[in-house]
Amino acid sequence: MGTYYTPKSRERLDRYLVSVKDYSHYHREGYLIVKGLLSKEDIAELYDMAERSRLSKEKAPSSATGNKDDNPLKEEFAKATRIHMLSRLEAAAERGMLHPRILDVTEALIGPDIYALQSMLFLNPPGRGGQGWHQDACYIKTHPDTLIGAWIALEKADEENGCLWVVPGSNHEPIYPPDGVGGGNVHALSAFEDLHAVQHVSHLDDEVNTLSKVAANYPPAIPVPLEPGDVLFFHSHLLHRSYPNRTEDRFRRSYVCHYCNARSWVPWDHDGYEGDSGNYRQILARGRTQLPYAEPVFGTEVFLADEDTQSDSVSMMGMDDGMMMPVAEKK
Repeated sequence: MGTYYTPKSRERLDRYLVSVKDYSHYHREGYLIVKGLLSKEDIAELYDMAERSRLSKEKAPSSATGNKDDNPLKEEFAKATRIHMLSRLEAAAERGMLHPRILDVTEALIGPDIYALQSMLFLNPPGRGGQGWHQDACYIKTHPDTLIGAWIALEKADEENGCLWVVPGSNHEPIYPPDGVGGGNVHALSAFEDLHAVQHVSHLDDEVNTLSKVAANYPPAIPVPLEPGDVLFFHSHLLHRSYPNRTEDRFRRSYVCHYCNARSWVPWDHDGYEGDSGNYRQILARGRTQLPYAEPVFGTEVFLADEDTQSDSVSMMGMDDGMMMPVAEKK
């Protein structure tokens, strides 16, 4: 299934390499900003996709009958502040989600095996948008718990037009189960003494959204201003939010994708479930997996592990003193 490439045979000259310092920062603070990760050309394609989605109902994909008037997405494309799973409808969106430099960073942080799970296009026009404190792993669960987000700025994002805000270090918090959502099963809830439920997660009003009380246990949240092509990678437990766009003439377009290690079981799919697993709908973007997976709908190239390459794994053998020592397997 799929085309396989080895790192040696398909070494890329533009591969992004993550520093040990950046890796440590991500796992300590829960986020990593990579400046200029995507080129102007890459951003131009995604920005054009966002503009087409915003400007015209006629640009919405045709329905199964071929009649645009039947398309249930028509109004969503025309008016929504966010559009989910464009990667299943638009080749440009799929290319963005599977961009090799996005996957380079993701591979360093959670890899080497990567599922591409979700894509969301945010438009956030003047006076609109914003989302209160939340944790992404509450909504998209992975077992083991390996979810990560990549927030791609398609234009300048700042405090005026609604950039993201994060609580550094809050990635070390457990996932607080929200009342009424049915979330929280990232953890064995019965194993906690004091993991309490929260109310109105994602609500903009901090008096209503009780996850704000958890955020208040940390130093003040910080804004994350970004330029086009900058990417914010963030841990799925990290408390984060955005505010409504306060400008009169600026949008805040961004493309946000979610990934997880492809060895994780994923009981989630945006369009529903088949049995109790959504793995069969998730694209294997890099590496390999023993679980079901999907191929790119539009044929975007992915770099998977070569099943025929020599194994770098090791086995264990006993020593005379009872200790174990690794021995490389040879083929």
